[in-house]
Amino acid sequence: MMAPTIEERVEVEQFLFEEARLADEARYFEWESLVDDDMLYWVPLGDGSENPASQISITRDNRQRLANRIKQLATGKRPAQSPASPMRRVLSNIQIRKAAVDEFEAGCNFVLYELRVQSTGQLLVWPGRAEYRIRRKGSGLLMFFKKVTLVNASEPLPSLAFII
Repeated sequence: MMAPTIEERVEVEQFLFEEARLADEARYFEWESLVDDDMLYWVPLGDGSENPASQISITRDNRQRLANRIKQLATGKRPAQSPASPMRRVLSNIQIRKAAVDEFEAGCNFVLYELRVQSTGQLLVWPGRAEYRIRRKGSGLLMFFKKVTLVNASEPLPSLAFII
């Protein structure tokens, strides 16, 4: 793998920040515009060290399932996210590698704060690591893989009815 140029690094970092902001603000149709057709969105149970096809998952969505999830969230008829939880996440320790001419692998630690306004009013903290595969398509970037490994992924979890 090659190191990205400074310009590529800035471009990928800005993509990650935009992806996080759109998810935080429940702007899922805009978030979906950052996703390529062969997308795999994976939240593994446990440490995620195995293959997504063989490991038990909290979430394992291909492009179509992800589109269906977003359509359901948009109906306003998902009690777990009606109204949508106010969320904010912090990304840190961002690492970017150039996997091919127009492809990048990126990873970062994150902490996501979610306020459950529709139910308990509880502030939940979701720490973890996100890994991305991103490619240049046309004049922009699209992600085709996102893996979210939660620190507490081996414990009982409340509903994850949003894009983490």
